[in-house]
Amino acid sequence: MEGKRILYVTTEMVPYFPENPMSSQALDLPKLMQSNGADVRIFMPRFGAINERRHQLHEVIRLSGMNMIINDLDQPLIIKVASVPGERLQVYFIDNEEYFKRKEVYGEDNKQFSDNDERSIFFAKGVLETVKKLNWKPDVVHVMGWMSSLVPLYLKKYYSDDPFFQDAKVVVSLFDNAFEGELDTELVNKLAFDNIEADVKQFLENPTHLGMIQASLQYADAVAKGEDIIPEDVKNYINQQNIPLLDYCSKEEAKEVYNNFYLEEVMNSN
Repeated sequence: MEGKRILYVTTEMVPYFPENPMSSQALDLPKLMQSNGADVRIFMPRFGAINERRHQLHEVIRLSGMNMIINDLDQPLIIKVASVPGERLQVYFIDNEEYFKRKEVYGEDNKQFSDNDERSIFFAKGVLETVKKLNWKPDVVHVMGWMSSLVPLYLKKYYSDDPFFQDAKVVVSLFDNAFEGELDTELVNKLAFDNIEADVKQFLENPTHLGMIQASLQYADAVAKGEDIIPEDVKNYINQQNIPLLDYCSKEEAKEVYNNFYLEEVMNSN
């Protein structure tokens, strides 16, 4: 992976979240690929549960100041950054007072936030616009977590005529982190505002966890199991698709396994 650029987009990551399969892999995999010679960038939402002082987040003024239009409303984009303690890794945080200031991450009282669909749109657009502003063209965009699942849609459809992302390959990692119920059923109309709803409308008219994953996989070049057990409905869907699949592997195996996966399966996919 010497000289290759990998963009990791995750919704959870150690040390900003408690350890779980996604948050751990979101740290371990960039570290391993960096040690293989890759140039990596990591993006995640700046959820209110993240202690900015403890983790020494600071705003990147030259990157902030953009507005994202979400459902015909202007929302200011704030970019913050922090260094992972003891590592040569920086993490960029997508922030917005309306969407990410609240202390709870995905919902409260065992219910999803009613605007999780808009938070997902804002996160996807915010990541890609910031990467463009950094003038850092990724070879691989590796997405983790259902709230990141609109990134492939926006990259392949919203930016379809933009040469900046033309050669980027997309990997989607799957985890056992399904949510109950549905997101806002107006999601397809909000995507229609950006002219990208048609190909995924069948999956997102009633946007369940499975529907979000199905929509992301329409524009994925490969998929990886981030943990051994994933939701049964997601597993069944994956088994029906003609897409390169990397089975779950341990942290000890990951350095070589993912290096080969990126180079042989992802970079060479059509």
